[in-house]
Amino acid sequence: MLTTQTEIRVRYADTDQMQFVYNGKYLEYFEVGRTEMLRQIGLPYSSLEEQNYLLPLLEAKVKYIKPAHYDDILVIKSSLNEFPSLKILIDYKIFRKDTDELIAEGYTLHVFLNQNTKKVVRPPDFFLETIKPFFNK
Repeated sequence: MLTTQTEIRVRYADTDQMQFVYNGKYLEYFEVGRTEMLRQIGLPYSSLEEQNYLLPLLEAKVKYIKPAHYDDILVIKSSLNEFPSLKILIDYKIFRKDTDELIAEGYTLHVFLNQNTKKVVRPPDFFLETIKPFFNK
């Protein structure tokens, strides 16, 4: 299993009239967690794109548990729990750092796409080789 953590501070622009983080922002927070997870293992999105791969979103789910507020520091825990075959499912849990309260959880489902042909392809070997050590423990 591959799990990473990323911190983010809630900006004023992230909140709505109720002074809660706007619901659509959680998908952005998932994106932050996902991109930082890839960066932490040495595969930033830019390296995927340089090798002509894209990672489009097929499906997403967010379960809202407690509201987050302006200036909260949130911890985004991103996990790849299964070694991917074709689709890549990434799970997320977002916690308020100071209280460790679970704020939201969910997942995103992705596939690799060849940037030139725009066709779905299996995860490339360099990706699988990079994540393999996390699943052989």
